Amino acid sequence: MFTYLLKRLLLFFPTLIIISLIIFGISRLSSIDPVAQQLVEFEELSFEALQKEQQLLAKKWGLDKPVFYFTLSSKAYPDTLHKIGLEVERQACEKLIAQYGNWDKIQLYRQALFDFEAHVYQLPDSLSNQKIEIRAKTGQLISNYKDVVLTSLLEQLQTILSDNTIVQTKLFLSFERLNQSYQTLKTNTTLQLLYLPSFRWHGLNNQYHHWISRFFIGDFGLSYYDARPVADRILEAAKWTVLLNLISIFLAYLLSIPLGVFSAVKRGTAWDSLLSTLLFMLYSLPSFWVATMLIVFITTPEFGMDWFPTAGVGRLDDSASFWQRCWSYAWHLTLPVFCLTYTALAFISRQVRGGMLDVFGKDYIRTARAKGLSNSKVVWKHSFRNALFPIITLFASVLPASLAGSVIIENIFSIPGMGRLALSAIFQADYPVVFTILLITAILTMIGNLIADILYSWADPRVTFT
Repeated sequence: MFTYLLKRLLLFFPTLIIISLIIFGISRLSSIDPVAQQLVEFEELSFEALQKEQQLLAKKWGLDKPVFYFTLSSKAYPDTLHKIGLEVERQACEKLIAQYGNWDKIQLYRQALFDFEAHVYQLPDSLSNQKIEIRAKTGQLISNYKDVVLTSLLEQLQTILSDNTIVQTKLFLSFERLNQSYQTLKTNTTLQLLYLPSFRWHGLNNQYHHWISRFFIGDFGLSYYDARPVADRILEAAKWTVLLNLISIFLAYLLSIPLGVFSAVKRGTAWDSLLSTLLFMLYSLPSFWVATMLIVFITTPEFGMDWFPTAGVGRLDDSASFWQRCWSYAWHLTLPVFCLTYTALAFISRQVRGGMLDVFGKDYIRTARAKGLSNSKVVWKHSFRNALFPIITLFASVLPASLAGSVIIENIFSIPGMGRLALSAIFQADYPVVFTILLITAILTMIGNLIADILYSWADPRVTFT
C-alpha cells in the first residue's frame, strides 16, 4: 500500500502540470484583454501618459513577459512581441509579419503611426470633431493588418487633412511619414524569413511560470472584473459552498446508509417497495424545479406559508452574537441544504441497497448465518463493511463537489458560494477566477481519488494495489 501511495504521489505532480498547461493554454486563447478593458478609464490622459499607463497595466496583469519557457517560430518573428501591451496590437503585428516578414520595416511603420497619433492628441480643442474622427481612424490603423483596409483608412485620413487647413498644417509631416513608411513596408518584404525556423529560450521569466509558481503559494492573480485578488473572492465564496455541501453530504450519508441497509434487509417486502418508490420519486425530481417550488410556496406570504427567507444568507450587525449568527445562517440555508441533500440521499440509498444485496449472496455471509450469528452482526459486521465500495467511490467526488459548488441551487437561492461565483465570472469574462476554480477542482479531484483508494484498503484489507 505504501509503495502504491508513493507512486500515486509521484504521478500527482506530472498530472497537475499537464492539467495546468491545458488550463493555461485555454486561458491564452481567450479574446479578453484586461489591459484594453482597464485602459478605457484613462482615455482622457495625454498620449505619453496613456502609453505609460498601458505598460503599467501589462506589468500588473503579468502580460509583459513571454508566454512560455521557449518559443518555436520562424526567424521573421522577433522575441519582443510580448512587450506589446495590447492584445489587438500584438495580433495585428503578427499578421503583418505573416504578410511581409520584415519586422524592421513594421517597427518603423508602427513608430510612424504612434508619432502621428501623438500629434493628433496635440490638436487644439477647437478641432474636437476632427480630432475625434482622426483618432478613430488611427485606432483602426493600429488594430488592422489587411492592405485593403489600411489603404482605405490612409486615404480617408488624407481626405480629412485636405478638408481643413489647420489640421493639415499640424499633421501633414507626420502623416506623410506614416504613409511613406507603410508604402516602404509593402515594397520591402522578407518573406523568406518565414520559412526559417527559430528556437528561443526565455527562461523562468515567463507568464506560465509566473502563474503556476504563484498559484502554489496561494496567489491566484487579480480579477479582471474588479481587480481584487482572486484568492480573496474565492475564500469569501468557498466558505458558503463548503458549509452547504458538508452539511448536505453529512445528512445524505447519515440517512441513506440506514435506509439502504433497511431496504436490502427487507427486500421483496412492502417496506422495500415503499422505500424504493419514494426514493425513485425523490431522485426523479429536478433540484431546480423543487427549489423554485419551495421559493414560490413556502417563502412568500401569498400562499400563507412565509416560513423561510427567500434568498441570501442574511445580514447581521457586527454586534450579533455567535448563536444569533448560527440561527440566522441555519434559517437561510435550510432550503438550499434540503435541495442538495434529497437527490444525493436517493442515489446513495440505492447504491447501498445494491451493494448489500450483492454481498448477501456471498458464501461467507451464508457461512456466518450457518454459524448462528445474529442478524444484526451479519448485516453490520460482515455485510455492510464489504458493501462500502460503492459508497467510497461516491465519496471520492466529495472534495471537488464541496468547492466547485452547486451552480443552480446557489443561484436560485442567491447563496454567494463557489457555484455562483463561477457562473458570474463566466458571464463577466473574469478568466483568472474561472481558471483558478477549475485548477483547484482538478487538484481536489485527484486528492479525492487518493483518499478513496486509502478507504478501499481500510474497508477490506484484502484489497491490494500494484
